Amino acid sequence: MMNQQTIVVVMPAYNAASTLERTWAEVMAQGVVDGVIVVDDASKDDTVAIARALPKTAVVVHPCNKGYGANQKTCYGAALNAGADIVIMVHPDYQYTPKLIPAMASLIANGLYECVLGSRILGGYALKGGMPVWKYISNRFLTFVENVLIGAKLSEYHTGYRAFSRSLLERIPFERNSDDFVFDNQMLAQIVHLGVTIAEVSCPTKYFPEASSINFRRSLVYGFGCLYTAARFRLQKIGWLQSPLFPSP
Repeated sequence: MMNQQTIVVVMPAYNAASTLERTWAEVMAQGVVDGVIVVDDASKDDTVAIARALPKTAVVVHPCNKGYGANQKTCYGAALNAGADIVIMVHPDYQYTPKLIPAMASLIANGLYECVLGSRILGGYALKGGMPVWKYISNRFLTFVENVLIGAKLSEYHTGYRAFSRSLLERIPFERNSDDFVFDNQMLAQIVHLGVTIAEVSCPTKYFPEASSINFRRSLVYGFGCLYTAARFRLQKIGWLQSPLFPSP
């Protein structure tokens, strides 16, 4: 808890048995997290059994694999139902360090921002942490195009480390978003559409075999999905399109 605000960490999990407990331990070691919610997307390993053995942890299990976006929808819905004032998404694959949780939460708890991202690009941590060069180049290209079309100035749109205020999550129509990876991108576009400023903090990351990643084919699908989302945002801004993703604030 921070400034009398309840902090809940959500973890969208899929085959995270080898890293879940280590991630959870570092999350709880920060001393400000009131509870953790693990949403398992039909893992084929021991993710669920490990999660259910962790203290202060609620576990939700999808009966079948629904996708990364659908997992997040369950995460945020469960966190709001649990009474969270601040919701922080941390991937259970230990790619993003939980040590930034207090810093990210404080920006929201003190009323400075409603959304905070952990950026791999700020500080040059992406390549240092082992991000493949082709992913880095794709990240920079997509971010440049999205900044032009959406009108924001983010260092990246593709991080999976995010913190939100309760009031912001209640205003975002995230249930309308994709059940796949482009969910992340649609959510940020929706936040900008609401006129909310997004903060970023520099985040060191690690790339290793156990860390989740999408293959090249799915990365292409994701990339085109990001461009499509940004294009829809711009066309609506100039009055040429009305998208259900971006209802009137």
